[in-house]
Amino acid sequence: MIQPIYLYGSEVLRRECDDIDTANPEEIAALVRDLKDTLASADGCGLAAPQIGVSKRVVIVDGDVVADTYDYLKGFRRTLINPVITEESKATATYSEGCLSIPGVYADVTRPSSITVKYLDEDLKEVTETFDKFACRMIQHELSHLEGNLFTDNVAPIRKKMLSGKLQNIVKGKVHPRYNAKLK
Repeated sequence: MIQPIYLYGSEVLRRECDDIDTANPEEIAALVRDLKDTLASADGCGLAAPQIGVSKRVVIVDGDVVADTYDYLKGFRRTLINPVITEESKATATYSEGCLSIPGVYADVTRPSSITVKYLDEDLKEVTETFDKFACRMIQHELSHLEGNLFTDNVAPIRKKMLSGKLQNIVKGKVHPRYNAKLK
């Protein structure tokens, strides 16, 4: 079911998430379904459970949305349950990031250029996978949500100051995204 996406200023976006209980596969399947439905309706490339108000360690990414720019992401979809970064490169890459929870705001963010993540997939099978290029970026961005961090926390101080007016407008409800959103 399509859920509202929580916007910048919502407390749930600043909480560190708990692992989801794998003893309840029906709960996980329902959450993953909600994430997929919500992401598809918002036309984004990734979504974390806290963005729909659930403080659990679950994220999804869908590279098809950006495959026109990054053709290698055609068909790239992942569901990461209880993910943990086990390794990250010393090399970094800088990309412009945006976020469904921070509509209309974009900024360059520098992150490791490759990461290795251990996670459970939708079938609750353990996977260890290394990601690079823009797939790495999408996953790191979503995993940050699980720690209560937003991409705007990682921008240069001068850029953050320049964005402060737009961020305050979101908090005040002076933003109208094209998808179902809420501030709480």
